[in-house]
Amino acid sequence: MDVDAVTAISASGMRAQGTRIRVIAENIANSETTGLTPGDLPYRRKVITFKNVLDRELGVDTVRVHEIGLDDGDFGRRYDPNHPSADADGYVMMPNVNRMVEMADLREAQRSYEANVSVIENARRMVSRTVDLLRR
Repeated sequence: MDVDAVTAISASGMRAQGTRIRVIAENIANSETTGLTPGDLPYRRKVITFKNVLDRELGVDTVRVHEIGLDDGDFGRRYDPNHPSADADGYVMMPNVNRMVEMADLREAQRSYEANVSVIENARRMVSRTVDLLRR
């Protein structure tokens, strides 16, 4: 496998994980976003899926974002009778975002991104060493 193929594979992984990080950041930022009036739905967690795509020019599989969808999990409820979107019983529907899950996903995405950076750096280092050996 040549350096161009390695770079293309890793770069596609970096793009996909970068998008994943942005989606996770949006989920965390909206983890307390409720409706404005009773009956309004709160923020719904977003989820991301990937797919393999063949790069015909290089003849290698790369990764792409397939879809950014919505998590159909149940909303939480919190008792807050003074909230503008509280129902008649004083409960507010809360987003279906679990910050601990989001932080774990964020750490995984970050590590995957870093691993792809490392692959590109190692491939370039190997090419540089090969060129140095050929000069001797």
